[in-house]
Amino acid sequence: MISDALKPRRVALIVGALVLLRLVVAAVTPLTFDEAYYWTWSKHLAGGYYDHPPAVALVIRLGTMIAGDTELGVRLVSILLALPMSWAVYRAAEILFGDVRIAALSAILLNATMMVGAGLVIVTPDAPLMVTSAFVLLFQAKVLQTGRGVWWLAVGAAVGCALVSKYTALFFGAQILLWLLLAKDMRRWLASPWPYLGGVLAFVIFSPVLLWNADHHWVSFIKQLGRARVEGMTLKFIAETIPAQIAFATPSVFILGVFGLYALLKRSEHKPDTQAAARTLINTSFWIIFVYFIWHSLHARVEANWLGPVYPAFSIAAAYAAFGRTWAAREQWTIDLSRRWALPIGVLLFVALIVQANTGLFTGFRRDPTVRSVAVGWRELAKEIEATRIRIGASCVVAEDYGTTSLLAFYLPKGTCVAQRNQRIRWVNMPEPEPALLMGKLLLVGDVFPQGPVHLAGQYERVEKLANIERKRSGVPVETYQLSLLDTPKGDLLDRSPPPELGGPAH
Repeated sequence: MISDALKPRRVALIVGALVLLRLVVAAVTPLTFDEAYYWTWSKHLAGGYYDHPPAVALVIRLGTMIAGDTELGVRLVSILLALPMSWAVYRAAEILFGDVRIAALSAILLNATMMVGAGLVIVTPDAPLMVTSAFVLLFQAKVLQTGRGVWWLAVGAAVGCALVSKYTALFFGAQILLWLLLAKDMRRWLASPWPYLGGVLAFVIFSPVLLWNADHHWVSFIKQLGRARVEGMTLKFIAETIPAQIAFATPSVFILGVFGLYALLKRSEHKPDTQAAARTLINTSFWIIFVYFIWHSLHARVEANWLGPVYPAFSIAAAYAAFGRTWAAREQWTIDLSRRWALPIGVLLFVALIVQANTGLFTGFRRDPTVRSVAVGWRELAKEIEATRIRIGASCVVAEDYGTTSLLAFYLPKGTCVAQRNQRIRWVNMPEPEPALLMGKLLLVGDVFPQGPVHLAGQYERVEKLANIERKRSGVPVETYQLSLLDTPKGDLLDRSPPPELGGPAH
């Protein structure tokens, strides 16, 4: 018999309540700079973009078709994807370990993490990747359960969708191969055409991204795969990576996950070991990506959300720790305590993060790291910018970084001409403003310079600093922008230099 909290209906209610909470948070929290950038992608869908494949743009496009060009619209579908993702993790755990308690707790623990709570509210390419990774895991479990080759086509379809989300999904190929090699019962599939047909299907789904890159000098591949280049070794980034994962998993889920991974690495207590292939599947799904990013952190920073695709497997490992094996008294006490507090702590940390991002309450309303990403105060800032644009008669508002450009496009009145002067590769899928709009007075929104943007003086008939304006959170200034007049370009306003990946100047 299982407890009421772990019955499927109760699990569905818990997940549904968390989704509802995230929807409320999404509606009241301003966009991040990157979300605004991906929103601009959604207005001009393509097979690829400078930074990533197109899935994030598709997710945002679907949401804004339902809820409009609002914060909720941008985030709507990403948040709702928690429902199929939770189901996929539930079913995968149930299939692999035959225990409804493990399945139910896996879904709850996954949703208790900050990786899912914040990672689906803040829409990035990691959101659809995390969801598709759950289905890659589920469909491999179906291969194991049924022994039917046709499920390899489902695996291939899920991997293809993951590749359309983010290039990190390339690791799934290595994960699948390693699973087949290490799990004795799975090796027969190496001589079957089905896994290879699944690979072909993944390639077909991914082909629009390949075609886009072929048409754009492979710039997206060069940009992202170039991150793997090692130019020096350091320990400073790994000191950030592990604490960040403890925070994103939340301490309780992290503790359970560590215990679970340890248990899954050991031979099962069952005789014979009927769960060997299942344990190997969870291990390979976690360790290949995790080990790579630990290696990466020895030479470059690893953003916490990059490990999102391991969390479906990690949540199952955490649930396995609770119900998959027996422990000594001390370890059992730690596991039971972590299991009981995982959901309350996860919800509390999520709410605290959102309150901090929107108000700054927990740092005494002073500037903190969330200010750098969440555009609190931008709606009011945009009103000042628009009033200045009208006052000086500027036909277009321009910026010199993609984040500011994207927020201007989102928060200024619909139809306002907005353009980034440089880094034009970021906007290659979008039509440029009408030339006439760029020939007269322009309003530059950018960094603060004591004498104004003198670096642009030779490119315009007149360059004039107008004012400094402040972005505020809870009435406290957190960032300052400078407004400048650029009057009559002497040449092309838009700097069309190639990106650094193609030999252009560094950004």
